[in-house]
Parts: sequence; C-alpha cells; structure tokens
Amino acid sequence: MGNVVAAAIAFVGTHFLLSHPLRAPIVGRIGERGFLALYSLVAFATLIWLALAYRAAPPAPLLWVAGDAIWALASAVMLVASVLLMGSLIRNPALPEARTDTVPEARGVFAITRHPMMWAFALWGAAHILVYPDPSNIVVALAIILLALAGAALQDRKKEALQPDFWRGWEARTSYWPFAAIAAGRARLGGFGMHALAGGLVVWLIATWAHIPLSGWRAGIWYWLG
Repeated sequence: MGNVVAAAIAFVGTHFLLSHPLRAPIVGRIGERGFLALYSLVAFATLIWLALAYRAAPPAPLLWVAGDAIWALASAVMLVASVLLMGSLIRNPALPEARTDTVPEARGVFAITRHPMMWAFALWGAAHILVYPDPSNIVVALAIILLALAGAALQDRKKEALQPDFWRGWEARTSYWPFAAIAAGRARLGGFGMHALAGGLVVWLIATWAHIPLSGWRAGIWYWLG
C-alpha cells in the first residue's frame, strides 16, 4: 500500500511540476523537443511504477459492498464520461490545433463544461472507486481524479496567460464545474454531435465489455447480461 501511495504521488507530482513551474527553465536549457522527451520519459516511468505497485499490492478488505444500485450508478457515470470524452475530441478550443480567432458558442459537451476530457477522467476514477473500494484502487483512482481536475484548473491559468482575450471570452461562455454555465444562463444544453452520443455509447459498450477478458469482471450493461 505504501508503495502505491508513493508511486501515485510521484506520478501526479512530477506531472504538475514538469507541466508548470519547471517547464520554462527546462525548455530554456534543453529546448522544446528535449523537454517533451524528458516529460514523456518521466510520465512513462512513473506510470509503470504505479501500475507495478498496484499489481503487487496485497489484497485488502473492501470498504463497502458494491450492490446492484452502486453498479447501476457507476455504469451511468461511465456512460456520461464516455460521451464527454468523445465529445471533447472535436472542436475543442483547448487542443493545440484549435482555431482561436473567434470565441465559439458553447455547444454539446462544452455547454456542460469547458473541460469535458478532464471531467471524463475524473468520472472514470469516481466510478471505479464506487464499484471496487479496495484501498489501493482508491489511491490510484484519486490520483487520476486529482490529476484531471487540478490539471484542468491549471490549464485555465496557462491559457489565460497564452491567449488572454480568447480564453477569457471562452471562460465567459462556459464553466469549469459541470452545468454551472447552463444554470447561470451562459450556455444552453444541446447540440451534441453523433461523435459524442453514438461514439460515447460505442466506447462505453466496448470498454465495459473489455473488463470481462481483462479482469474477469462484468461491467456496464454486461453486469446484468451475464
């Protein structure tokens, strides 16, 4: 368990340090390509450490029993996460190749939150805590949640510095917290593309089915079809 905690701290901590306070001085010394190579190496090494520590962790008593109601909730959460993830892949202003000449209308998943990809990862972590409350699993899932949500907040700060006019305009139309912009009247729910709805459904079906051969667990709709 201690090794899992140490690996999780290293994985999350090095990501934040290299992405923000250490990025500029390192780029100044070894250049952008050198930094990307170093960042990838550290991220891969700490991820492998975390995975190996998790697999080596001794089994522990589950903190609660995941009954049908919890599985139903977690399955619904994962479906929402899948829609957010697939919807974030198209017309996402946060992506490097995105156009930033005009501030777009917040539609689809971006009306829900301007960080749909990050919230998808956070919801993934929450769902896995619900159905498998093993202490080591909780540590790993919390690391993913922290990395996603704190990373989203730090991304806002970075974008505000790099693209002040565009990003502040985008922030005015959207929200960090899901549904906050809709509740405030700054965005309207709707405009989901098929890449988000159909793509999210397909990803959800495949990912939940894959739990059967990979872990021996039935997840999602397959939990009830077994």
